[in-house]
Amino acid sequence: MSLNDWQQRFENWFNHNWQKEDKAHDVAHLRRVWQTARQIMRTVKADELVVLTGCYFHDLVNLPKNHPQRHLASTFAADQTRQLLRKHFTDFPAEKIEAVVHCVQAHSFSARISAETIEAKIVQDADRLESLGAIGLARTFYVSGALGRALFDPDDPFAAERPLDDLEWALDHFQAKLLRLPLTMQTDEGKRMATFSARFLVTYMAKLSAELQGNYCGIDETILKQFTDE
Repeated sequence: MSLNDWQQRFENWFNHNWQKEDKAHDVAHLRRVWQTARQIMRTVKADELVVLTGCYFHDLVNLPKNHPQRHLASTFAADQTRQLLRKHFTDFPAEKIEAVVHCVQAHSFSARISAETIEAKIVQDADRLESLGAIGLARTFYVSGALGRALFDPDDPFAAERPLDDLEWALDHFQAKLLRLPLTMQTDEGKRMATFSARFLVTYMAKLSAELQGNYCGIDETILKQFTDE
């Protein structure tokens, strides 16, 4: 069976059995993660079926960011993936199931589980790239809005004189996590893409800073230099 056939079967299952209120983690997200993984695999050899399956099942269980068991979500997803593949995809190669399970469990940032295989590293990189660039910008504010978090601290938007608090301010999440993601990338191609996309977020921050100062046709070079050099 071809990869496209497997992808269509997975999407069909998710579309009929996986209702997600969180639209930042929907079937379109799974499809994009796979698309990114395919780009990474142009530069590194890996088992494509394991990567494809890991991309589609990595968020099978996805708890809200403010859930007390958030760090266990990928372990729950891994367990359910093993069961689901055995029950609903009986022709899936049995010898590849545990490799997929590891991809699912290790993808999570909050779980802090090391990716031990190249397939798990690719899935982890591809998923984290969804948090950067234009897509990452949109997803950050979507999730923050759903959680009732304010856009930014109006008195100190870039936390110059206060501790970062991304539970309160959406913009703080850029410094608290997103701009650090390039350093966590496991593949050279993933790091290249993450570095480029992180620079876009810095440019957005510099544009936001300029607008907050009444300059709608420029960017704040100070912010640009501060976060580009870090």
